[in-house]
Amino acid sequence: MFILIYALGILPLVEAKKKAEEKIAINKRVLSKYEEYLSNRKTVEEELDRTVKQHEEAQKRLLPGETPQLGAATLQEIVKRLSEKNGIAIRSFRILEPKESDSYRKVSIQIEFNPTNSMLSLGQFIYDIEHHEKELLVSEMDFLVLNIRIPNQIHGSLVISGLMKGTKTKEKGR
Repeated sequence: MFILIYALGILPLVEAKKKAEEKIAINKRVLSKYEEYLSNRKTVEEELDRTVKQHEEAQKRLLPGETPQLGAATLQEIVKRLSEKNGIAIRSFRILEPKESDSYRKVSIQIEFNPTNSMLSLGQFIYDIEHHEKELLVSEMDFLVLNIRIPNQIHGSLVISGLMKGTKTKEKGR
């Protein structure tokens, strides 16, 4: 009789008590983690604000437009303005194939410019492209000097690239 009471009454109670104690210990650990998060809330919010501001600043440096063609058109206008400012006569513009990467799209144009006498204005033109408020870079340069003995005229082509918001966005699970 005692064995029956022990097997049916006492053992299940002991097992239930062990499971309850384990569950309480787990819940205490979870609760302490939440308390830690709450105590660091101000720091986390400050980091989030800083990250949001950095993201907004990065977005301002991207070329506007929903499609690569609109981004390339904006890039073309910027390059045209900079070339006029520096006295570089552009012979032709050619829009190159856009390249996708993570969350950005790289749009590029190739320009060919007429012979120029001033290396200073060409250098300033390239400098203005590289230091523009939008994220632009000269990814390729090809120069040709017509007379090597008297290198006073140079012409060639440049591939100028800019970044714009891409279509690919990574989904983050919670």
